[in-house]
Amino acid sequence: MIQSRTFIGIFALLVSLVAIFQLEQSRSGLQISDFSVGTTPVTLYQRASLQQAGPIVVVAHGFAGSRQIMQSYSLALAQAGYRVLAFDFEGHGRNPKPMSGDVTSLEGTTALLVAETRRVIAYGRSLPGDTRIGLLGHSMATDIIIRASIDEVAAGHPVQAVVAISMFSQAVTADAPHQLLVISGEWESFLRKAGLDAVHLVDPAATEAAVAQSGAVRRATMVAPGVEHVGVLFSTPAVKAAQDWFDSTFDHRSNTTPTPRGWWILALLAGIVLGFYPIVAKLPAAPAAPAIPTGRFILAILIPMAVVPLVITPFYRNFLPVLVADYLMLHLALFGLLQLALLGIWPRWQTKAAPLSALALMLWGILVFGLALDRYAANFWPTWQRLPIIAALCVGCVPCMVADSYLTQAGRAALWRRVAARLALFASLGMAVALDPGDLTFVLIVLPVFVLFFLVHGLMGRWIGRKSGALAAGVGLGLCLAWALGVSFPLFAPA
Repeated sequence: MIQSRTFIGIFALLVSLVAIFQLEQSRSGLQISDFSVGTTPVTLYQRASLQQAGPIVVVAHGFAGSRQIMQSYSLALAQAGYRVLAFDFEGHGRNPKPMSGDVTSLEGTTALLVAETRRVIAYGRSLPGDTRIGLLGHSMATDIIIRASIDEVAAGHPVQAVVAISMFSQAVTADAPHQLLVISGEWESFLRKAGLDAVHLVDPAATEAAVAQSGAVRRATMVAPGVEHVGVLFSTPAVKAAQDWFDSTFDHRSNTTPTPRGWWILALLAGIVLGFYPIVAKLPAAPAAPAIPTGRFILAILIPMAVVPLVITPFYRNFLPVLVADYLMLHLALFGLLQLALLGIWPRWQTKAAPLSALALMLWGILVFGLALDRYAANFWPTWQRLPIIAALCVGCVPCMVADSYLTQAGRAALWRRVAARLALFASLGMAVALDPGDLTFVLIVLPVFVLFFLVHGLMGRWIGRKSGALAAGVGLGLCLAWALGVSFPLFAPA
């Protein structure tokens, strides 16, 4: 067993090092500098050896995204000779200023984000060299960059090219934007139709991948194979299509081909998770969680699933400066405490095993895994404004994850029990949205975060639970979940 754990540790280290080497290659030869335009954090990517500065491409992320999640496009375009300005929208990533305004009104939040985008565009125009502008955005940002491009043209500052990834926008007309490429994932059927509708404004007979042109207006769609709404951000064919569109618009010759990053990011994160396995063997042991009779298990998942949304939703009022984090805190806290009460289990702190093992899981899940994620894939490091939010989320996440660990016997329970426990939590959150869709719709966006969390951190928690007990696993997972939720959701301050 010792030899196998050693082998696993060495293998995990080698996989991680190879992945880091490959990912760093995409940064090779680039100057990457961070600064702010007003309060907006911006990263400038450009080739260090560039003799003549190329056109500027402003890159914008989607809802709950950040500059990091757009790196496949930013790095590839910079390697191709463009100067790329990627930024964090208000309330997102490391932007300290919360989103504000009415999210349902074009004159509200949308107008504020368009104005922020135009400030970054204005900064790009102030740089020496080629001041022609291209815009690239994903999901929520597609509507923002299209409206920004129309406003720029109206102000006498044309935007030469727009690339809209997973686009939805009612601002597209038959003649604006002039040069528009819409990229969609193969599994985004609704958004693929939206992209084709934009092309049909120019040529009603156009098909996917065909270029439609009428005078100065040129439109096309591209379907990235085998990906969905997030995978399209790491699709090499999609990145290449964006680069080719800018090249043709700017009459620019790129001598580089985008390098694959998605699989290497997955390899690195998998290596980090696997590398935790040998560490667990060194941690202190604790008794296994008790088995839960089937009848009590079913009651412990069904009663909280139904009761919690009915109790909390009618009285919920927003009190934290972040979208629905306060509701999640209350929901998860009551959900976990009610489950523990129904199980008849009040956790006892194993002085030797639980604190050290919970700390190990927290440090590995937040610092090691989180810092790698932050550098290569998505923002995972909070601004100081988010620290109180993370602390508040711990109040809900810790009891919920402790209850989950006891319910699933820290991963020793049958697969159907582990799946049923998590589905009950998702169903309970879904019921809350159904009861109050106006205030709680954004709760639905957290469900993919939970799924990824259970797949990644849940596996590490299972190893901890088997060695050091359910309490250690639950506390460690609760702290990691509070952190993940606290850095994911946008800060929001109602006007």
